[in-house]
Amino acid sequence: MAAPITLITGTRKGIGAHLARHYVALGHRVHGCSRKAPEWSLDGYTHHEADVGDEKAVRQMFAAIRKSEGRLDHLINNAGAAAMNHFMLTPTATAEKLLRTNFLGTFICSREAAKQMKDQGSGRIVNFTTVAVPLRLAGEAAYAASKAAVEELSRVLARELGEFGITVNSIGPTPIDTDLIRGIPKEKIDQLLQQQALHRMGTFDDVTNVIDFFLRPESAFVTGQTIYLGGV
Repeated sequence: MAAPITLITGTRKGIGAHLARHYVALGHRVHGCSRKAPEWSLDGYTHHEADVGDEKAVRQMFAAIRKSEGRLDHLINNAGAAAMNHFMLTPTATAEKLLRTNFLGTFICSREAAKQMKDQGSGRIVNFTTVAVPLRLAGEAAYAASKAAVEELSRVLARELGEFGITVNSIGPTPIDTDLIRGIPKEKIDQLLQQQALHRMGTFDDVTNVIDFFLRPESAFVTGQTIYLGGV
């Protein structure tokens, strides 16, 4: 059986780097991208320097994957940006950055992946949202709005792409110790954790467990769903 071809965005560090190693270990041929090259390398992994919000760069990346692999089985839209500030103090440039990376990046990558997956009659797309959406966290208006847009995009894509054998689902992690949250005061993180059913930080393994479920062949009838971690 041929190795699955999996593309993961935002693989330079954090969750993305963990996912790249995880799926290479499972026998996938993994492609990843970020704006800068990672400080690590791995057999079975190919890196592309591309900003997910740059349509031209994304299209070039997908063309390279099509040329080298001939197919694409999985897309994991992990690349993301975060910011925490009161709505009235949030610069327009910050809101634009969050929307470009979180929403437009997911939109562009999903569209280009779907074109390839449609031709082969199958595929899995997994998008990243956040518990900041259902918890309506104060101080994260622009960030939560960008991820709410990703959730609605995922639900609509599930309907539009279902006839082609493509599933689209979302995962919403609770805070995990990555660069995305290191600028947030500890008391804010503690307050958030107390709003969850399970009062702890998430782990990389918590995330991979849900993504593994979405990618399983047996999950072909699961689409348009969002799974939040931690119980919110």
